[in-house]
Amino acid sequence: MAYTSVLPVHRLDRSIDYVKDRAKTTKSAGSLEEAIDYALNRAKTEQTIFEDAMGCTCENAYVDMVKTKDRFHKKDGVQGYHLVQSFAEGEASPELAHLIGQELAERLLKGQYEVVITTHLNTSHYHNHLVWNSVSMVDGKKYHSNAKSYFTEVRQISDQLCRKYGLSVIQTNQGKAMHYAQWKAEAEGKPTWRTAIRMDIREAIGVSFSWSQFVKEMEKRGYTWKLNRKYPSLKTPGMERYIRLRSLGKGYGEAEIREKILHPKIRQVYGNTQMQSPRRKLTGLQRLYYSYLYQMGVFPKKPKRIPYAVRSDIQRLDQRICQMEFLQKEGITTREGLAAYRKPLEEQVLSLMKERRELYRKAPGGMRIQAINGELKELRKKIRLSQQIEKQSLEMEERLRQAKAQEQEMSGKQRREIERNR
Repeated sequence: MAYTSVLPVHRLDRSIDYVKDRAKTTKSAGSLEEAIDYALNRAKTEQTIFEDAMGCTCENAYVDMVKTKDRFHKKDGVQGYHLVQSFAEGEASPELAHLIGQELAERLLKGQYEVVITTHLNTSHYHNHLVWNSVSMVDGKKYHSNAKSYFTEVRQISDQLCRKYGLSVIQTNQGKAMHYAQWKAEAEGKPTWRTAIRMDIREAIGVSFSWSQFVKEMEKRGYTWKLNRKYPSLKTPGMERYIRLRSLGKGYGEAEIREKILHPKIRQVYGNTQMQSPRRKLTGLQRLYYSYLYQMGVFPKKPKRIPYAVRSDIQRLDQRICQMEFLQKEGITTREGLAAYRKPLEEQVLSLMKERRELYRKAPGGMRIQAINGELKELRKKIRLSQQIEKQSLEMEERLRQAKAQEQEMSGKQRREIERNR
């Protein structure tokens, strides 16, 4: 499975520097020069180098591209393009990922444009960077990137190569790109804001007997609609733009929703593993987190409907559970307690950093430095977690207040509607 994205580059020098990061291309962007330097950064790899160039050399890629622009008198506008092709964790070896990147460059650019191809191995999912000149070295024509070229060329070729080498292919609506963060979260089975909307749609379908009733049920949940168009769109409080129903994936288009309303299927409920409700009385931050996770449906006897003010935070569900477990494990109930917990850890960090500086001068390759790095990593992880809780618990309190206000508003609307119908 390969996720692809193409970004225009407006400054050639910075983008080339950006992709030439040697730390990322061995096995063990504002401008074009930065993008190339980044791709060639060997600090993000191990020992075997995975970098190539076509129509130029890796070392002089920026200079070669500028010469082409000078030759055809085309120095203005978009300077180049930076393509990122990311593979699912564990699916492609460094060698295969790089081979696919090379073949993608050959088939996409057809030898017309100078291009740098590198494979970065610094994350769990290997990814290729392709940076190419916007001006053809053959005839001076400029490369144009748009939605059509993305789906008919970049995405199509990438998918064909994945199938050729036995890799999976991302399934999305034709003509609709998926943001990388969304793709990664959904590929890993993590909840996203789209998950929350799908959940609401399923709930609304379950209590509706017609399309118009479904629309009203979604409005009760805080959604607003744009129905006077070919594809119905909706949005929730906090969303800047409307999204089309069909963009939520298979089963969520208007026709499919109408079909589910007219021909409902018998539901089967399966048991699932849930966090156990605490037996002792909770106070302070622990009580706040329990209330929040209860509203998100984590604990048994969950509420009939998750308030949107809380539901919109569902992509952080795993993080919230981790924070709750941390508070219980450390016995922390207040923000003052978090600060007190953090203070000795910060002192340990300063002490270890001082010791490490001494060792860098005396024995830079010693085992103790590695041990200190491991200790610092764990200490900083705990410090960051306590800081996150301190900040995000304030946001959670506000979300719970919003949820309560929304429920009161809905109750008031229902009472007024009942009185009108009397």
